[in-house]
Amino acid sequence: MCTDGSASYDGLVDWGCKRHYRVSRGENGFVERGSPGNHIDGIESFWGYAKNRLVKYQGIPKEDFYLHLKECEFRFNMRGRDMYRFMLRELRERPLN
Repeated sequence: MCTDGSASYDGLVDWGCKRHYRVSRGENGFVERGSPGNHIDGIESFWGYAKNRLVKYQGIPKEDFYLHLKECEFRFNMRGRDMYRFMLRELRERPLN
């Protein structure tokens, strides 16, 4: 788990997080692009993407949130790829029964 230096993340290990890395931000508040090591700008990018995608539902039932979030994760990781070709290949290799 990578987080910024906020004290609110101090208890992550107590809640079962195996490893907790703190990432220092530069003076401008961002990690330099292309810098080696861990950074948290990627997760902030994901949450921005997920919020923009989920806001159109104007609320999601608690029991369905995980499924919506997993769809956002899939779409975020697949952005920039031809989704149609990917899904076609996947369905050919793993047909629905």
